[in-house]
Amino acid sequence: MKFARYVLLNLLVLALAGGAVLWFKREALHIAAASVSQSLCAATFVSRIDPDRVYAEEQQPLMDSISWAVRYVVDRPHREVRSTVMGLFHARSEYRDGLGCMLAYGDDPVPQTTTFNEQVIPDAFGSQVVTPTDPALQAALDQAFAEPDPTHPRLTKAVVVLHDGQLIAERYAHGYGPETPIWAHSITKSVTQALIGILVRQGPLRLNQAAPIADWASPVDPHHAITIDQLLRMDSGLPFDETNGPVSPSTHMWFRETDTAVYAARMPLAHAPGSAWGYSNLSYALLSKLVGDASGGTASGAEAFVRRELFAPLGMNHSVIETDASGTLLGSGFMYGSARDFARFGQLYLDDGVVAGRRILPEGWAAYAHSQTLDTGYGAGFWTNLVNKGSVPVWDAPWGMPQLPKDMFYARGAFGQYIIIVPSEHLVVVRMGLSVQGGGTGIGNATAAIIAALHHTSPATLAVR
Repeated sequence: MKFARYVLLNLLVLALAGGAVLWFKREALHIAAASVSQSLCAATFVSRIDPDRVYAEEQQPLMDSISWAVRYVVDRPHREVRSTVMGLFHARSEYRDGLGCMLAYGDDPVPQTTTFNEQVIPDAFGSQVVTPTDPALQAALDQAFAEPDPTHPRLTKAVVVLHDGQLIAERYAHGYGPETPIWAHSITKSVTQALIGILVRQGPLRLNQAAPIADWASPVDPHHAITIDQLLRMDSGLPFDETNGPVSPSTHMWFRETDTAVYAARMPLAHAPGSAWGYSNLSYALLSKLVGDASGGTASGAEAFVRRELFAPLGMNHSVIETDASGTLLGSGFMYGSARDFARFGQLYLDDGVVAGRRILPEGWAAYAHSQTLDTGYGAGFWTNLVNKGSVPVWDAPWGMPQLPKDMFYARGAFGQYIIIVPSEHLVVVRMGLSVQGGGTGIGNATAAIIAALHHTSPATLAVR
C-alpha cells in the first residue's frame, strides 16, 4: 500500500510538473502550431510545392525538441491545413483566392473574396530558364547553390541575375521554377516601403507627417508625434521586436493576434521617437494599416491596390501579400513571389522608381530608401552597405557585405532571402532559399563572383572599388 501511494504521489508530481511546463510554454506551443499551419498552407496552395518537403526543410528544424509532438493535415478539398502540438494546441490556415492563406481562429468559416480576374501580363523574360553560357557566370551560380557544410544546409531554391535590366542568368532547385512563389519573409518590408512611396507620390501621405494611427490621435500619447519616416526607418521608439527565440512581440503579433495593427499600435515605446534604432515588425504592421486605410480598409481593396499600382506595372504576376483576420496586409513579412518578380522589384529601385517610362515611386525614393538611419547599416525599408563594422543589435549579425561595392543596398528576409541592388554595376541579384539552420548563405561571395564574371576579373579586387 505504501509503495502504491509512493507511485501515485510521484505520478501526481510529474503530472503537475508537466502541466506547469505546458502552462509556461503555452505561448510557444500555440505559435508553433500556427507557424506550421500558415507555412504549409502557403506551400500547398500558393507556391504549389510539396508541403511535406517544406515541413522537413523549414518547420521541423524550427520545432527543435517538440517536432515529435507536431501533427498536421493538408485538406486539399477545403484548401486548408490543420496543425496540432501535443494534441492540445491547434491551428488552422485556409487559402483564399487572390489573398493567399490566413490563420483562422476557432472553427468559424474564413471570409472569402471574389477571385481576382486581372489580366496576366506575358513574362517579358520568356518562358524558358536562362542558363548562362559564360563559364564564370556558371561558376558563380555553382557557388550560390553550393553546400559546403552538410550540418548547416543552405537549401538555395532560386537565384536570378539582372544586368542592365536584362535577365542574364538564373537557376532553380528541383521542384521550383520561374513561376514559383516563394516566401519572402522580411523582403516584404521593402515592398511595403514601395507601397508607402506610391501613396506619397499620389498625395495621401507625407514622409514627415505624424503617422495617422487612430490609437495615437491624442496629443498626450507618447506615440502621437511618430512620423511615417520614423516607422520606415525603424527609429520610431518601438522596441526591437524580433529575437532568435520562438516567442517575441513579432511572433505573437503574427500568430496570435487577429488585428496586427491594433496590437502594434498599443505596444509601449522603448525609446523616444527618433533617438534609437530597433528592428521593428511592429512599425511595418502599422505602415500596412496605412496602405489598407488608403485603399478602402478591406483585404480585397488592399490587395487590388497592390496589384494595380505595383505588381501589374512591373509584371509581378506571381506575387501576393497575405492578410490578417482583420483584413490588414501582413506587410512586415508574409509576401510570396517568384524570384523573377523580386528581380523586377529590385530593378524598379535601380531605375529610380520608373518602369517602361512610367513613374511608380516618387523621384529620389530609391536614394531615400538606402540613406543611412542614425549610425546604423539600415536605411528606410532597405539595408545598406555603409557600415561594415560592428553588428546588428540583439542578432549579432553583420550590417553589410564588405566584399561588395559600398553603394550596394539590399532587401533581406529570414532564412536567406535577398534582393541585392548594386547601382554602380547596374546589377540586381535575387537569392531565395531555406537556410534555416544557420551557417549563412554565401550570397555575398556569390554576388562578388557574378560581378567579377561581368568584369572578367578577380572577386578579391571588388572590395576596394
